Amino acid sequence: MSAKHARFDPFLSVQHAEQMLRIAESFGSFGTYAEEATSEGLGENLPQRFDVGLNYVSHGLDGLGNADASEVSLRRTNYFRETYAYGNELQVKAIAPFMESPELTAAAQSLGGSPYVVPGIVYANILVPGQELAIHTDVPEFRGLNRKNTPQWLLVCMHHSGLFNDYRVPILTAVSWFGNANGGAFTFYPEGGDGPREAVPAVHNTAILLDTDDVFHGVERVAPAREELPMIDEGTHLCYEQGEYWSLRQNGDVVAEYTWDDLRYSISWKGYCFADQASHQKWRNGNETLTIPQVLARFAEDFADRGLGRLNDHEPNARAQTLVKTYIRFPQAPTADCSQGLTQH
Repeated sequence: MSAKHARFDPFLSVQHAEQMLRIAESFGSFGTYAEEATSEGLGENLPQRFDVGLNYVSHGLDGLGNADASEVSLRRTNYFRETYAYGNELQVKAIAPFMESPELTAAAQSLGGSPYVVPGIVYANILVPGQELAIHTDVPEFRGLNRKNTPQWLLVCMHHSGLFNDYRVPILTAVSWFGNANGGAFTFYPEGGDGPREAVPAVHNTAILLDTDDVFHGVERVAPAREELPMIDEGTHLCYEQGEYWSLRQNGDVVAEYTWDDLRYSISWKGYCFADQASHQKWRNGNETLTIPQVLARFAEDFADRGLGRLNDHEPNARAQTLVKTYIRFPQAPTADCSQGLTQH
């Protein structure tokens, strides 16, 4: 069954779209996604989305294989991420009208068949030339467990397993693009990982709304790639300078310079979608919640039921990797390409 999605072209007014660029400038400095906390106690020193990294290093973006050395793969996919709003916490006050957008709320209500939609998260991603975003599904949420208190890879395993559906908080995501970078198309599998892959150009002031927790998706390479992608690791920041200019800094030293036209800048809006008032209130009031010990116990029970051995005998790293390999099935190779054009205009 094809995943439902909605396209917006244009998305915002001309003035509001320009303001989205100014918000990034006012934020000033973007850290890398890899700087988010590791999974201490559950997968020692493993990155939050090591599941995505392992698949990308082995299979690349299209599932056919990856010719890059592992360190180049890490640079290529260690993009820049900052959160503008999470719940009632606004890191940038100017993002409030975007977060509370009645148009996005109405579109989510219509697409999801959910009369109760609560705007929850707004974050920005920036990719530099030569970077791409590996195929993945987004981080879901469950009553009691979210990315603030639970490793992201574990939340993804929970959703893909189907064992915790009664606790899941459905989310729809609007991905919007601003700026004039080349390449960086949004690629996704609307019919599931075994179906065809489609691509949507990342054109300024356009957007797509869909369930990114369910639908595998990624970002094609931002062009033009330079001869050598700069080192991008922990401590690297993308910093706004002035006018059109940004710099890539490591320990304060400038290692690369870009203009707005080089950078692929997207803003994602996430709305919690509830089928009825009862489910909305259950989430709002914190009723019938999950804990991590409950989750691990349920996974161990499922392993035993399926004859897969004793999950809890694994040490943390091995247990985390076993869960990922057991429950997450990435698309491995493309089928027919239903691209709508891969080069941004």
